[in-house]
Amino acid sequence: MSEMANMDPEGIDGVRMSWNSWPRTKVEASKCVIPLAACISPIRHHPDIQTLPYAPLRCKTCASPLNCFARVDFTAKIWICPFCFQRNHFPPHYGMISETNLPAELYPQFTTVQYTLPNPSINPQMGVDPNASPAFSPSPVFVFVLDTCMIEEEFDYVRSAMKRAIGLLPENALVGFVSFGTQAHVHELGFSDMSKVFVFRGTKEVTKDQVMEQLGLTVPGRRGPAASAAYQQKGMMPNGFPSSGVTRFLLPASDCEFTLNSLLDELQTDQWPVQPGTRASRCTGVALSVAAGLLGACLPGTGARILTLVGGPCTEGPGTIISKDLSDPVRSHKDLDKDAAPYFKKAVKFYDGLAKQLVSQGHVLDVFASALDQVGVAEMKVAVERTGGLAVLAESFGHSVFKDSFKRVFEDGEHSLGLCFNGTLEVNCSKDIKIQGIIGPCTSMEKKGPNVADTVIGEGNTSAWKMCGLDKSTCLTVFFDLSSTDRSNTPGTVNPQLYLQFLTSYQTPEGQSLLRVTTVTRQWVDSTVSSEELVQGFDQETAAVVMGRLASLKMEIEEGFDATRWLDRNLIRLCSKFGDYRKDDPSSFTLNPCFSLFPQFMFNLRRSQFVQVFNNSPDETAYFRMLLNKENITNAAVMLQPSLISYSFNTLPQPALLDVASIAADRILLLDSYFSVVIFHGMTIAQWRNMGYQNQTEHQAFAQLLQAPQDDAQMIIRERFPVPRLVVCDQHGSQARFLLAKLNPSATYNNAHEMAAGSDVIFTDDVSLQVFFEHLQRLAVQS
Repeated sequence: MSEMANMDPEGIDGVRMSWNSWPRTKVEASKCVIPLAACISPIRHHPDIQTLPYAPLRCKTCASPLNCFARVDFTAKIWICPFCFQRNHFPPHYGMISETNLPAELYPQFTTVQYTLPNPSINPQMGVDPNASPAFSPSPVFVFVLDTCMIEEEFDYVRSAMKRAIGLLPENALVGFVSFGTQAHVHELGFSDMSKVFVFRGTKEVTKDQVMEQLGLTVPGRRGPAASAAYQQKGMMPNGFPSSGVTRFLLPASDCEFTLNSLLDELQTDQWPVQPGTRASRCTGVALSVAAGLLGACLPGTGARILTLVGGPCTEGPGTIISKDLSDPVRSHKDLDKDAAPYFKKAVKFYDGLAKQLVSQGHVLDVFASALDQVGVAEMKVAVERTGGLAVLAESFGHSVFKDSFKRVFEDGEHSLGLCFNGTLEVNCSKDIKIQGIIGPCTSMEKKGPNVADTVIGEGNTSAWKMCGLDKSTCLTVFFDLSSTDRSNTPGTVNPQLYLQFLTSYQTPEGQSLLRVTTVTRQWVDSTVSSEELVQGFDQETAAVVMGRLASLKMEIEEGFDATRWLDRNLIRLCSKFGDYRKDDPSSFTLNPCFSLFPQFMFNLRRSQFVQVFNNSPDETAYFRMLLNKENITNAAVMLQPSLISYSFNTLPQPALLDVASIAADRILLLDSYFSVVIFHGMTIAQWRNMGYQNQTEHQAFAQLLQAPQDDAQMIIRERFPVPRLVVCDQHGSQARFLLAKLNPSATYNNAHEMAAGSDVIFTDDVSLQVFFEHLQRLAVQS
C-alpha cells in the first residue's frame, strides 16, 4: 500500500496540503512559518470516483452537500452536518437507508463523488431559462484569432497548423475566424459564395456594443437591455434555432471546413507597407476585443475559447506594448523595476478590462505566441490566467513546442487535455478556519461570508471562484488562516477533526454539467504540547511549491520585494523551530526526515527562473509563472527542482544527484526541468557515437545505451503540455549550458584541482549546496 500511496500522493481527492495536521491557534500557525495551504486539482481523473445520477442533498443552513463525515441517525432519519452541526432530515426518497443500505456519498472511501446536474440553458447573468428546450446541448466554440504580420515562412507554418486543428475539431464544434494586422478582420464564414469581411480600425478601442452594431448583430425594432438580453440567451431565436449571428460568423466545423481551408489558402500576410527601421503595425488588442464582443453577442454563457496566434508585439491601438520605432527595445525587467516601460500599465489595464468581460461571458482566452522577440505575454497574463486559458511560448510556428502543443489542444482519447468549461469552485470549511484566497487560474466571485479572511492572498475576499476554462491538470492553491479568537474553547476541544469541502461544478466538452464534491478531514493538534504530530504531517514537496507560488506572487505585486532574502529568512525560521540542535553549536544540527529535502528545494528555488529573473524577458517570466501556478504539485516540483537520470553501461538507469559531480565521460544524463528536456552525452560516449560504433553489430549494447534516454525523453514529452523543448547535446558543446545551469556547482574554477578525470566544472561564483547548508546550520542554531 505504501508504494501505491507514493505513486499517487493526491489519491481520490486530488488534494495535497502543506501541513496535514493543523495547529489550533493563529499564533501557533504563524510559528509554523510555511502557510496552511491546500493544493487541489478540481477535475483530475481518478478511476474510483463515482458519478451519481442525482443531485446532492444539501445542509439547510450552510448548503454543504451530504458527505461521508456527516453523523447519521438511521432510526430518526437525520444527518448532522460536520461544518455547522445543523440537524437535517433526510427527504422521503432516502427513506430506505440503513447501516447496510447506504447511498454512495456516505461510503467512507468515497470522500470525492460526482453528481450529474440537469442541463438547463444557463446564462451567468440571468440564471436558468425555464423556456429553453432541454434537448439543446451546447457545442464547444472555438474562435481563431490569427496574426498576419509575419514573414511568409512563418505564415505557412501557422496556416498548416490551423488547417490540421480544424480537421481535428468535433463535427458539432462551432468555429469563428478573425485575422488581424494593421486592422482587424472578422470573416463571415456563413457567406460561402465569396469571402466577406468586416474590417475594424486598429487604432481605436471598440466596445462590445460597437462590435455588435458593426457586425449587424443588434435586434431591429427591439430596444432596451431586456430585449437584447432575451435575444442573446444562448444565441437562440424564439423557435429554438441559433440566432443569425451564430449562423453568419460561427459555423459547425463540418459545414465550414472547406470554406475555412480555402480562405486560409487565399489569406495573405498583412499588406500594409512597413518602413525600414519600423515594426509592423499590429492591433492585437482590437482583434481580441472584437472576438470577445462577437462571442458575447452570440453565445454568452457557453463554453467558448478564443485561440490567439501571435507572431510579434502589439504596436497599434489598445494593448500596445511598444512603439513602432525599431530603435526602441521591448521592455525588460530592469525597465519595469525602474518604471521606465511607458506602455506597460496601460496595456495591463486594457487586458484587465478584457478579462472582466470574458469572465462575465464565461469565455476563455488562449495565447500561442511564437516569435524571437517578446510579444506581450506579460501584459496578457492577467486575461489568460483569470479565464483559465492556455499559454504556449515558442521561438517559431515551425518549432515542435508550438506545433505539437497546438495539436494536443484538439486531440481526443487518452492524450486529450480534457478541456472543460464554465467551472466554479466553492470552499466550505470548519468554524475557525478562514480562507485568504487562491493562487491559480481563476477569478474571485466576491462571495462574502463568515469564513472569508481579512487578509488576501491572490484572488481573495470570497469563498467562491469562477474558472471559465479548466482541464485535467489544473491545480489551485487555497490559502487558509485561523481566526484570531483565543478562547479557552479552542476548536480542538469540541472536535479533534477539521473539515474542508471543495465543490467544483463544470461543463464537460460534451456539454454535460457535473458537480464534484471533495470533503477531506485533518487533525487539529496542540502544538504547544508537542510538535511531533505537526512534523509527521509536513508535506515537503507541497510546501516547496506553495513557497514558490507565494514568492512569485509577491515579486509581482510588492515593489522592491527581495525574494531570495524572504525565502532564506523563512527557511532559517523553519529550521530553528523544527531542527534538533544544541544552541550555538552548528555541528549538532539535524533535521527530521520529514523536513530533510526542504532546504534543497529552497536552494533550487532560489536559483530557479522564478526568482532569478536576470537573463529572462518579462514575457518568459510571466509564462513560467503561469505554468507554475497552474500545474499539479508533482509537475511544479520538477519546475523548481529538475530531475536527473544517469545511463551507463554497467548499471540500469538510475536517479543522479543534481550536481556537477554527476557528469562523467562514459555516462549519458537525462535532465527534466519541465520546460526543457536535455539529453547530455559524456565526452567518450559522444566520440564513440561520432565514430559510428552504434551501427556495428558487435556494439549492440552501445546502440541500446544511446536509444534508452531518447525513449524516456519521448515518454516525458508525450505526457506534457505545453510540449517541452528537447535539447540533445554533448559535454563541452555549446548547448551543454542547458544542463550546467541547473546543476549544483560543487566543482567550480576555484576547486578544479580536486576533480575526478572526465567530470566537469561550472564557471560561477554561486554558492554550492554544501556551503548553503553550512550557512543554514550556523544561522539556525544561533541563540
